Amino acid sequence: MSNEPGVKELGHVVLYVRDLERSVRFYRDALGWRQIFAEETQAIGFPAAMFSGGRTHHELLLIEVGPDAAPIPPGRRVGLYHFGLKVGDSDEDLVAMLRKLEGAGVTVGGSADHGMTHSLYIADPDGNEIELFIDVPGADWTDPDVVMARPKPLRI
Repeated sequence: MSNEPGVKELGHVVLYVRDLERSVRFYRDALGWRQIFAEETQAIGFPAAMFSGGRTHHELLLIEVGPDAAPIPPGRRVGLYHFGLKVGDSDEDLVAMLRKLEGAGVTVGGSADHGMTHSLYIADPDGNEIELFIDVPGADWTDPDVVMARPKPLRI
């Protein structure tokens, strides 16, 4: 790794949510993300929940802001568009995730073959868009034509 100052990786995402229990059920039960320190989260002084895929201390932090919080405005806006979560290494893993989502009653709003990734798009209970993806084996990430290619319909 370079000694030059600068970003090395995306560490975590923090989301405000209206109803912490509802969001925990979504991220833990529907997506299968491991909640960490479930019993200790109240010790920080506000309702929150942390999740990790095992890469680091946490990749997602949810903070409850209550039912009166302003909703995410529809349409084009400044701010978060979506965040991506890798769900496996093959199309079989992506299909398994699709079945899990269907079983949990989660609506898939879209899908795409990006050349380098195969992706499903969903929204969490507060409307945050999430890309669930697998990296396409053998895709050349150094090829600008692959990275910048227009998405195609996903066929899995």
